[in-house]
Amino acid sequence: MDDIEHVELGGAGVPRVRIEYRRIAAERRAAPLLVFLHEGLGSVAMWKDFPERLCTALGWRGLVYSRPGYGGSQALEPEPPWRPDFMHREAHRVLPALLAALGIDARSEPPWLFGHSDGGSIALLYAARWPDALAGAVVLAPHILVEDLSVASIAQARRAYLEGGEGGLHARLGRYHADVERVFRRWSDIWLDPAFRDWSIEAEIATITCPLLAVQGLDDEYGTLEQVRGIARRVPQTALLELPACGHSPQRDQPAALIAAVRDFVCRSQLAS
Repeated sequence: MDDIEHVELGGAGVPRVRIEYRRIAAERRAAPLLVFLHEGLGSVAMWKDFPERLCTALGWRGLVYSRPGYGGSQALEPEPPWRPDFMHREAHRVLPALLAALGIDARSEPPWLFGHSDGGSIALLYAARWPDALAGAVVLAPHILVEDLSVASIAQARRAYLEGGEGGLHARLGRYHADVERVFRRWSDIWLDPAFRDWSIEAEIATITCPLLAVQGLDDEYGTLEQVRGIARRVPQTALLELPACGHSPQRDQPAALIAAVRDFVCRSQLAS
């Protein structure tokens, strides 16, 4: 992509990294900002044109970035090993550092977050930690606890990655990541680590006060509906969208329905504020 930019982060608990990012419709200076948080194997490029489509439908600006080690985002010094709190570190350290480095004052002009899968969990953790620094959030197939289905599907993905030949998962992911081996092994190793089975953010998300839309496909192979329904029980202002004929990636399986639902949700939230 020829519109990719880079910024360096470091300090305050963030190892030195060079983050790749894209701005969408930056000329809409007075419009709300929507920050996109990718899935566990995602990147800027893997969103394809969905961020532009959504920002166009909303009339908003967008910011899309790859987390450290993903896509073209590079570590400039050794990173600590991933532990079960890896999503907490992204939400509490990396994302605030990125916003600050790009001159985004989340206190005076709170952005919206749009997170998918692990990115959805990161959005929830950010919203819970800084309820006054976020205008709202949309989370697709987020995780609030580890389910047997998630572990089984990730184990199956690892087998496909290791055994796949030309055109397999390794080759497909390699088009989007500078170091695909590191991306896949780091993600699959932590999710399949027995120490991760007790990971849960169910109690933490109860402090979320912003408008929240939680979306999940009825055919999601990485999580049951308990993930989004569990959010709704703990965050009463949550709106739920459960999409038929949809797997783990609503932005790919049902993009038109998702965009329409987000637009309606945002309009209702703005009228209520």
